[in-house]
Amino acid sequence: MTGILEPDDVFAMPGIKRAAPHGGFPEHEIFPQVAYQIVHDELLLDGVSRMNLATFCTTWVDDEARRLMNECLDKNIVDKDEYPQTAELEQRCVHMLADLWNSPDALGTLGTSTTGSSEAAMLGGLAAKFRWRKRGGRGIPNFVCGPVQVCWEKFARYFDVEIRQIPLRGDRYTMHPDDIAAYCDENTIMVVPTFGQTFTGLFEDVEGVSRALDEIQDRTGLDIPIHVDAASGGFLAPFCAPEIRWDFRLPRVKSINASGHKTGLAPLGAGWAIWRTKEDLPEELIFNVDYLGGNMPTFNLNFSRPGGQAVTQYYDFIRLGRTGYRNVQTAIYSAGQHLAEGLTEAGPFELIHDSDPRHGITAVSWKTSGTSKLSLYDLSDRLRTRGWLIAAYPLPADRADETIMRAVLRHGFTHDMADLLLDDLARGMKVLDKHPLTTSLTREDAGGFTHNADAAVPTAELQAKIKAELGGRAKTDGESATGTKTKSATGKHKHAARKSKAKKK
Repeated sequence: MTGILEPDDVFAMPGIKRAAPHGGFPEHEIFPQVAYQIVHDELLLDGVSRMNLATFCTTWVDDEARRLMNECLDKNIVDKDEYPQTAELEQRCVHMLADLWNSPDALGTLGTSTTGSSEAAMLGGLAAKFRWRKRGGRGIPNFVCGPVQVCWEKFARYFDVEIRQIPLRGDRYTMHPDDIAAYCDENTIMVVPTFGQTFTGLFEDVEGVSRALDEIQDRTGLDIPIHVDAASGGFLAPFCAPEIRWDFRLPRVKSINASGHKTGLAPLGAGWAIWRTKEDLPEELIFNVDYLGGNMPTFNLNFSRPGGQAVTQYYDFIRLGRTGYRNVQTAIYSAGQHLAEGLTEAGPFELIHDSDPRHGITAVSWKTSGTSKLSLYDLSDRLRTRGWLIAAYPLPADRADETIMRAVLRHGFTHDMADLLLDDLARGMKVLDKHPLTTSLTREDAGGFTHNADAAVPTAELQAKIKAELGGRAKTDGESATGTKTKSATGKHKHAARKSKAKKK
C-alpha cells in the first residue's frame, strides 16, 4: 500500500481531464475504464442505427447472436485446420443457400462466405471473366448492367473490365430485357441484373433478361451467362415471393451474391457467393488450405477474417428456418406497406416502390408529385432533427434531374415506428410550409449516405490517360472504353445510347 488512493469515479480519474488524442501516437497509458469512457462518449455523436433508414445493413441482433459473435472473436475462419467446426458451419450455410436458391446440386455446388456482398459480387465477376477467357475470349472483356451499386464500378476498374451501364429511359427505373441486345457482343462475360436495386428497391426482371439472352444466342450464337446481384432480394423473394424465377431455376444464372448482413439478418460482415454447379467456378480461382490433415478449397479476396459472422448466419438459419424467415420478412413488408399508405395520404408524393414483395425489397421509395415545390433535401434535413436518417438523391443517368427519397426497412422496424416517422414527416412539412427556406438545400448540404461513391479519378479522365498511354490514337466507335478494338456490337451499343438520348431531347 502506498497510501495514495486513486479516485474510484471514472470522471475523476487521470486521463479524462484532458482532450482525447487526435494526432500523433499517444505517449502514455491510461486506465482501461477511462479509455472506454472516452470512446463510448465520442460515439454518442453517431446516429441511432435503428433509425437509419438509409442503410441496408442489419441494425438489430438478438442476445444469442451477440454471445456467439463474442465467443468467436478470436477465431480466424481461414484457419480451417484449427477451427474445423467453424469451417463445417460455413459449408452448411453454403449448401443451405444453394438449396434455397434452387441449385440443381445443392450438396455438390461451391460457395463461400465473404465480408459482404461486394466481395461476393467481385468473386462472381472474376469467375465469369475466367470462364470467358477459357472459352477463348480475347481483348477487353465487358459486362452489361443497369443502375448498380458502386462495387460493380470498382470491379470494372480494379479488374480491367469494361462496364456497360444501361441508362434509364422513358419512365423506367430499372434495366429492362429489351435494353440488353444493343450492349452485348463476343466480349460480354455476363449480364448482371440487380435483384433489389439500390436506388429504388425494385427487382430487375431476371427471367426476362434470361429470355432475352436466349434470343441473342439463337440469333448470334453468343452464350452469355447471368450473375445475379441479390444483395438484398436473395433473402426476401424465396420466402415472400417464391413464384418469382430469378435464381438457379434459370439455367443461364451461373452465380449469385447476397448479403447475409442485410436481409439475411446476420451481423455486419457477412456475405455469400454461390455458384450454380461446381463447373461454374473455374479452378484457377481456387486455393487449398490445410483442413484436418487434408485440404479444403478457398476462393476469397480476403484471407484472415473473423468466423463469427458465418457462425451467427448458421444460427439464424437453424433458429428461423423457412417458416421463421417468412414470418420475419412478411412483418417487415407489412410495416413498409403501412408506411407507403401513410405517405400517399400525408403529402404530395408519388410512390415508386411501395414495399410490395412481388416488385422489390422491404423498402419504400417516392418522389414529389405534380407541381409541388417541396424540396426532398429540405425534408430529409428536417427528419434528421428527430433522429431519422433518410437519404434524398437524384436518380441515375438520363433521369438525374429527378430527386427521390428511399426508406429501407429492416428487422426491428414496426408499424408503430412507421407511425412515428409519418408524424415527424408531417411535422417537418408543416415547418417547411410555415417557414420556407429562401434557398433550398442541395444534395451536398443535406448529406445522407446513398451507398454510392464518386471515383477520385473520373472514368472519362482515366480513359483519356489510358488512351494517351496507348499512343493517343483517336477513339473510334469500334473501340472499347479502355481503348482496345472490339467488334461492331460495341459501336452498336454506343449508337443505341445516343439514339436514346436523342429521343429524350
